[in-house]
Amino acid sequence: MRLNYKPNFKNRPPHIIKENGYFFLTSRTVVGQWYLQPDKYKDILLRIIKEKSVKFNFPLIAFVILYNHYHLIVNIKEAGVLSKFMNEINGASSREINKADHVIERKIWWNYFDKFLAGEKDFYIHLNYIHQNPIKHGVIKDLKYKFSSYRAWQKKRGKEFLEDCFRKYPIVDFVVFGDEF
Repeated sequence: MRLNYKPNFKNRPPHIIKENGYFFLTSRTVVGQWYLQPDKYKDILLRIIKEKSVKFNFPLIAFVILYNHYHLIVNIKEAGVLSKFMNEINGASSREINKADHVIERKIWWNYFDKFLAGEKDFYIHLNYIHQNPIKHGVIKDLKYKFSSYRAWQKKRGKEFLEDCFRKYPIVDFVVFGDEF
């Protein structure tokens, strides 16, 4: 199925990456379409994210994949190639998902957003946002979502560490179905 929607492909704001470090990255599908449903498409995207993280030597710190977007925290070691990294993730996943759907040249991804994480507080607020994102969108009621790094963090650092992070670095404007979280 092709959409007649013709988005403006200029990025706003422009991607101006000047330094290496931890980045919060997100990409959304065109018009919010649920191209990552069923789960086999999330599996494709996660495999590609992991492959590209290795290829570019950008360690994948955290992730979540939902029906129409994904969020990552990666450690960018060469800031100048961040856009190439994102283009390869989105390009390869588009090709494989379209092939699985028997669709030709469908645009799946609508741009991406990047944010340099300046310090511990910024890092952990974004980590918490990623891990709580499936709850925010009503996908699950707990944190044990298959397409999230929460379980890996829990195994590595422990449940108490993560709970402490949630208390110490709360997500201020986190809303679930109109109620405060």
